[in-house]
Amino acid sequence: MKTLIRQMGSYFFLLFFAPFMACAQSHPDISKSGTFKEMEKAGEAKHTGNKADTATFAAGCFWCVEEQFKQLEGVISVESGFTGGKVPNPSYELVCTGTTGHAEACNIVYDPSKISYDELLAAFFVAHNPTTLNRQGNDEGTQYRSAIFYHNEEQHKLAQYYIKRLDDEKAYDDPIVTEVTPYKQFYKAEDYHQNYYASNSKAPYCQFVIKPKRDKFRAAFKGKLKQE
Repeated sequence: MKTLIRQMGSYFFLLFFAPFMACAQSHPDISKSGTFKEMEKAGEAKHTGNKADTATFAAGCFWCVEEQFKQLEGVISVESGFTGGKVPNPSYELVCTGTTGHAEACNIVYDPSKISYDELLAAFFVAHNPTTLNRQGNDEGTQYRSAIFYHNEEQHKLAQYYIKRLDDEKAYDDPIVTEVTPYKQFYKAEDYHQNYYASNSKAPYCQFVIKPKRDKFRAAFKGKLKQE
């Protein structure tokens, strides 16, 4: 869908797709749920030390995920790429066919003394709808699946714990389908995918899909944003 949108004129997009896309991107707001507050409270006990850590999430379009996580204080960098499949060094076009097994994902390098993995998981569950299998909004296919690629056993346990808590609480109308799997090889996406929103903020997809998701994300984390 994203490839098609890049090829369409702005007028055509506005006329035929914008209302549907805005609707398709909506999902439950869990920022007031008990589990969300538990993640935030756990995050108050930050790790000490100067060593950066990495979280790897797939939550639909990596253009959206990158722009959302860049907003958070303590996030050092966000890199868009592909992981979870078996094809080495895949191109974006190949991943878009849905035949590689890879998901669009982001490597999020963060400072554990400023933001915890618990808080990043809270951001992950706010950033997208984890109950739709292989789809986010109008972006459909296994490459858009919801997934957490854990780097160590602590991340693994926290991901499983919070998924169970959210399901037990019925924070969403449907069960969470997020894949939780070990981090393996991550392939950086082509340069034009990096920092995509900042470089293409006037494009229709940025205006009608990424920006609303970013604004909703910022509202949920208004006390944890980088100073502008």
